[in-house]
Amino acid sequence: MSMVVFCGIDWAEHHHDAAMVDADGEVLVKRRITDDIAGFTQLTELLCAHAGQPAEVSIALETDRGLLVAALRAAGYRVFAINPKAVDRYRDRYAVSGAKSDAADALVLANLLRTDAARHRELPDDSAQVEAIAVVARAHQDAVRTRLRDTGRLRSLLREFFPAALTAFPNLATRTALQILAVAPTPSQAQALDRDQIRALLGAAGRICLRASEVERLHQIFAAEQLHQPPEVEEAMGVAVRAIVTTLMGIDAAIAELEAALAARFDNHPDAEILRSLPGLGVVLGGRVLGEFGDDPTRFLDPASRRRYAGTAPVTRASGKSRVVLLRRARNQRLADACRWWAFNAMQHSPGAMAYYRRRRAAGDTHEAALRRLGSTLVGQLHHCLEHREPYREDIAWPASLPTAA
Repeated sequence: MSMVVFCGIDWAEHHHDAAMVDADGEVLVKRRITDDIAGFTQLTELLCAHAGQPAEVSIALETDRGLLVAALRAAGYRVFAINPKAVDRYRDRYAVSGAKSDAADALVLANLLRTDAARHRELPDDSAQVEAIAVVARAHQDAVRTRLRDTGRLRSLLREFFPAALTAFPNLATRTALQILAVAPTPSQAQALDRDQIRALLGAAGRICLRASEVERLHQIFAAEQLHQPPEVEEAMGVAVRAIVTTLMGIDAAIAELEAALAARFDNHPDAEILRSLPGLGVVLGGRVLGEFGDDPTRFLDPASRRRYAGTAPVTRASGKSRVVLLRRARNQRLADACRWWAFNAMQHSPGAMAYYRRRRAAGDTHEAALRRLGSTLVGQLHHCLEHREPYREDIAWPASLPTAA
């Protein structure tokens, strides 16, 4: 069905600028609307005044999420999320001087769809179920990254005044380390702990079957002579350590809650059984992969398009005698990270994946390059399984005649 109205919306936090053009490029209306239900009602009234039905309207924005996007899709409008870099290139067609305004950007978006809609992707028709999985999976990923960042902050702080803690706990993110540092965040306080107190703290951290050697090891590390900051400085640093430890304990609880919520949603999705059959995909990575790819069966027509979206397919730049193959930077970063860890985990569960990785390393690939190639192959296998609605099979996925350069 041909679109009769093309609408561009330059969205902001408190208001949005909208512009509508017809198939000939004639401006139908330009209006600023508020970011609330009154503004949305005003926008739909304008659209209805120039189009017979929502299916006759294409709308372009520079985002693919938010209440405005959700409401437009629920109303039946076709919505396109345009990369801001692409919008910037189109803007030069209308003002080479570099001039910019929100109203002008809305008009650029409208005309972009009018002339080049076929070159841009309409938002996929994903189910609410998979969108919920994506929300929880992203929150879980963000929480894990926050824990990693705060663990690094804690390590950096302890190096300045309490290096013995780093000797005692090579991994500061464990419950044991956090439990003891919460009670004894300074070297003086740790030095005052006796063996019974250490044993009690280990028990509180869940260490039920304790070895006497572990209690003795910690006691000797804490009791040993060490350098100290001035007492007031050491006390202040202990306050800072306890604050980070409290944050990390809260993050651990949040991660556990998010993982439980992700498992419940992921396991109830129709594609979960297929994803779980692939090597290296459990609840967390499976949820991330499913959430980012979505479940619209028409979104990815072939494995190549799925690989490009995941960022596992390289980019070739050729001009004259020059030809360079580069890492794809324009990609779904969350999905690219998930595919990397997927490839890494798959080697532990699939002999074929491990053999492929070793062949790529023998051919001269770096570790990361070999992981990307393996991830690209796994994405292709996932596409096959989803397209044919069949589980993964090791003998089909990794035939003995698999070429090295696949």
